[in-house]
Amino acid sequence: MTEWTDRIPLRRLIAESRILTRTFYARATVEAARDLLGKILVHGGVAGRIIETEAYLGLDDRAAHASRGLTPRTRVLFGPPGHAYVYFVYGVHECLNLVTEADGTPGCVLIRAIEPLAGIGRMRQRRPAARRVEDLTSGPGKLAAALGITRSLYGADLTRGALTVRGLRQEPPMDIEVTPRIGIRECADWPLRFVEKKLARCLTS
Repeated sequence: MTEWTDRIPLRRLIAESRILTRTFYARATVEAARDLLGKILVHGGVAGRIIETEAYLGLDDRAAHASRGLTPRTRVLFGPPGHAYVYFVYGVHECLNLVTEADGTPGCVLIRAIEPLAGIGRMRQRRPAARRVEDLTSGPGKLAAALGITRSLYGADLTRGALTVRGLRQEPPMDIEVTPRIGIRECADWPLRFVEKKLARCLTS
C-alpha cells in the first residue's frame, strides 16, 4: 500500500457504520466530545476517523463563542443539537464544530484532527502542501480544507445530507488522554481536550 492509498474504500466504510442520531448530540458536551473519538467524519467524497476533539461549554466558558450571547454568528449554538457550526479564524482557516446539549442550551465540540481513511487522493488535491498522509488532517483548519468543509455548511444537519458523522457497527477499544485545550487564552487550564493515545488499525485488517 502506497503512502497516498486509501486505508479502506468509502463504500465499505459506509456499509460498516451508521449515521449518529440527534440523541447522540443531545447531552452534556464533555460526554459527546469524548465519545466522538473513533467516529467517522464524512464529507465531499472523503472520510476520516476522529482522533482529537475539544469541548466548549457555553455561557460560562469564556473560550466559547457562545459566551458572548446569542448573535447572528452564534445562533446555531443555541438551537437544536446535531448541527454544524463552521467559523472562519485568523482570516485563513475554517473550523468545524458539532452542536451539542438540548435545544436552547449552547455547547459544541471542535473537531481538531482526524485519521484519513477514504478519499485520500482527493484530500491531497485539496491540501497539496501536506508531506505525509498524517499531515493532511492534523489540525482543525487542515481537516476542514481536506474535507472541503466551508462556511456554506454553517447550520448543516449532521443527521442527514452531505456532512455526517457515523459510528462503526463494531468500534475498537481505545485509550483516551485528557488535557487542557490548546491555542486559547481564556479558561486555558480546563481539561476539555480529548485525544486518542494510539490509533486502532482494525479497519485495514
